[in-house]
Amino acid sequence: FSDLELKPVGILEVKLVQARDLTNKDIIGKSDPYAVLYVRPLPDKTKKSKTIKFVFYLQNNELNPIWNEHYEFVIEDATTQHLVVRIYDDEGVQASELIGCAEVLLRDLEPGKVKDVWLNLVKDLEIQRDTKYRGQVHLELLYCPFGMENGFTNPFSSNFSMTSLEKVIKSGANGIDAIENEKAVTQKKKEVIIRGVLSVTVISAEDLPIVDLMGKADPYVVLTMKKSEAKHKTRVVNDSLNPVWNQTFDFVVEDGLHDMLILEVWDHDTFGKDYMGRCILTLTRVILEGEYKDTLQVEGAKSGKLNLHLKWMPQPILRD
Repeated sequence: FSDLELKPVGILEVKLVQARDLTNKDIIGKSDPYAVLYVRPLPDKTKKSKTIKFVFYLQNNELNPIWNEHYEFVIEDATTQHLVVRIYDDEGVQASELIGCAEVLLRDLEPGKVKDVWLNLVKDLEIQRDTKYRGQVHLELLYCPFGMENGFTNPFSSNFSMTSLEKVIKSGANGIDAIENEKAVTQKKKEVIIRGVLSVTVISAEDLPIVDLMGKADPYVVLTMKKSEAKHKTRVVNDSLNPVWNQTFDFVVEDGLHDMLILEVWDHDTFGKDYMGRCILTLTRVILEGEYKDTLQVEGAKSGKLNLHLKWMPQPILRD
């Protein structure tokens, strides 16, 4: 029977970032969504395969929830296993109602490279007859096969944090030891801290939506770090749907792997302000690459893009 038992071949790092435009299941008010993630077992029933599930935090009365939760799964066969995401509406004492589900084939992931994906939610993964739009879920995925640790930098590993946790986690970093110490390793990795300074240059925006009756806009951007709630704001550019700011802001980030940057675009008005849309970024990519430029679609708006330049300056934490 030992020949039939699968051996762990790697670790799948999963970050459930957010969801948007979820179908409202409640007649009164909005849905209270939460997510369940698990790795589907192998089709071959003669082999043993462990299905792992994690339930992520509930977001009350929210159809565009932000979770930014990170967990890991021990993978036994990357060629056949799937990651499944199921989004539910919490109904209190009654049974939760499924909003939608999605899946990712592990064989589609490039080992050692973070994959950022938006997945459309469907009613059923096996029978996809219902084409109704149920919303989307945003994931960051990183598959780390055992034995190729030297080929890339895994930001969720203790080596990257430069703390004393390195010695604790190394005991379960390879082979069978990882499955035996799975619970301990997962718990310790949550404690890995990556501290640094995030430098954000808000370069410009393109094709912003018209929210003013006059057909004009006076846009500005509010930047917020979710965990610390630190904020910065660009200047207002008058009468433009394609504003140029070229302003740089620095944030001291205490926990880069579990924080995120939210950029909200507003239209300044004499009598107040109008919300135009937002962009949400985790810090995984900038921590890995150190610096990059990107153009992001403005969420919650009919049109609009935001051009950014991000740079990460790590500050190692040395502790006893």
